[in-house]
Amino acid sequence: MIKLTKLNNEIFVVNCNQIESIEKIPETKIVLMNKDFYIVQEDLDEIIEKIIEFNAKITDLNKRIQIVQD
Repeated sequence: MIKLTKLNNEIFVVNCNQIESIEKIPETKIVLMNKDFYIVQEDLDEIIEKIIEFNAKITDLNKRIQIVQD
């Protein structure tokens, strides 16, 4: 999950695994797999960076779990 900000300054979280596409229109539009979409304040590159950070945390957590189980 990544934290984003709507144009009205409302903060929400979205499951980044459900993102189908991200468009610059000039705002940033996030389209989900179910075709719902959000217009957000964050820049396209910032969203990509948030997704990378989230995935890195998940990978790190999985590695820690595997070490403990071994």
